[in-house]
Amino acid sequence: MLSSSCRYAIRAVIYLASQPGEKGKTGIKKISQDLHLPTPFLAKILQQLAKQRILSSVKGPHGGFSLNKDPRAITLFDIIRTIDGDGIFTNCVIHNETCASVDKSRKECPIHDDYSAIRKLLIDLFRKRTIYDLAGIAKESDKIII
Repeated sequence: MLSSSCRYAIRAVIYLASQPGEKGKTGIKKISQDLHLPTPFLAKILQQLAKQRILSSVKGPHGGFSLNKDPRAITLFDIIRTIDGDGIFTNCVIHNETCASVDKSRKECPIHDDYSAIRKLLIDLFRKRTIYDLAGIAKESDKIII
């Protein structure tokens, strides 16, 4: 459902939220090593998040990435929209377009009504679930992000 890029982004942001010291920068090599993710691919993903001001990025030997916002203010919805776009929230499951843009002379797809209900639940879940929540759950349980 979510792209690999999006899943990597979520893991990395949770990881950064879990790092000690709010203002400290974590280098891309450390993040990719700890999460077992390819460095060049992860770097591109994190730059997208930095462009949207979810993360901050500093170049150089003492640089790295850190959260640019309070983790309570970063939702899964923010990350998903930044990395994967709005398609998961607007597109039809069968057609390559939004349900609203499908030619009205055609019937809606066979699972339109079912997916419409699920889509609303997903949007609600992703808007409510913050990085702070997920980092806390990961820290307090065996539900690790690595």
